[in-house]
Amino acid sequence: MSPRTPPHPLLAAASALAAALLLATAAPAAADTPQAPAPTAAEDGAAAPYGPPELPEPDPAAAAAGEDPWPDAPGANDFDCEPTDDHPRPVVLLHGYGANGFANWQALSPRLALRGYCVFAPTYGLRSELPLPLSAVGGAVPMEESAQELSDYVDRVLEATGAEEVDIVGHSEGSLMPNHYVKFLGGADKVANYVALTPLWDGTRFFGASEVNRIGEEWGLGPTLGRSVDEICGPCRQFLTGSEFLEEMNEGGAAVPGVTYTTVMTKYDFLVQPYTSGFLEGDDVTNIVLQDRCRTDLSGHIGVAFDPVVHRYVFNALDPESARPPLCI
Repeated sequence: MSPRTPPHPLLAAASALAAALLLATAAPAAADTPQAPAPTAAEDGAAAPYGPPELPEPDPAAAAAGEDPWPDAPGANDFDCEPTDDHPRPVVLLHGYGANGFANWQALSPRLALRGYCVFAPTYGLRSELPLPLSAVGGAVPMEESAQELSDYVDRVLEATGAEEVDIVGHSEGSLMPNHYVKFLGGADKVANYVALTPLWDGTRFFGASEVNRIGEEWGLGPTLGRSVDEICGPCRQFLTGSEFLEEMNEGGAAVPGVTYTTVMTKYDFLVQPYTSGFLEGDDVTNIVLQDRCRTDLSGHIGVAFDPVVHRYVFNALDPESARPPLCI
């Protein structure tokens, strides 16, 4: 193919779609995947699972109604929970594309609940117009739509708990989408701490998919590519470096004043390419690369959600007064 020959629209669509589908954070539901052990009140040295349990079947009626078809993550979604003086802000956990609140937060949710937090882990971005299993795939709508859904959900959490603000912990798409809420939908007044796991503030190049997408749009293939990809996965092309969504987000800086950001990256993230896309600039930002402290930590894009080292960084971000270094394993 010569440099002046435009890529075939199907090639462009397939490349972008592959990038987005691989950004899904739902780990395989293999029968031999270990179940999450019952949490204990022991300190951080206690073992934590590195993968979610086998997924149950989603509720068809809930999926058809656009409601969360998955069970609640352990310790999550108790709207009668009352925040304590030690932990006055509810924690909202936000999964990645293709995942759901149940699977993504099997390990972290119960550990936060045991520490006295009110924890909420919704499944957002469902497409009820599609048949199962597609209607049970979380984060499948454009991120602007998911951000509006998050805005409504945060208001519901604040009303139920009586809290004035929430803390957000997001993974993959859940590390990026909430910032649209914070920056453009008034969320800055309602979010105190924002913890982003495997973030992609500058998007992902994913083996050249972002370049293929760019070239395709320059050659007038945007409508064809958009129909091919966006109808299946709303945020797919938004993840790619140089997307209109990211350019708007980063204009003037992605970090919003008044919100405390913590980003956690891993050098073994083969989905966010380069992993340094997770670095965020701002006055109240802490950027963490796992291997800078724990060189033998091999957690990749999915594994960070189940990694006890990452959990310690989350605990530190939510409660800086009790912060301490993680125990490398």
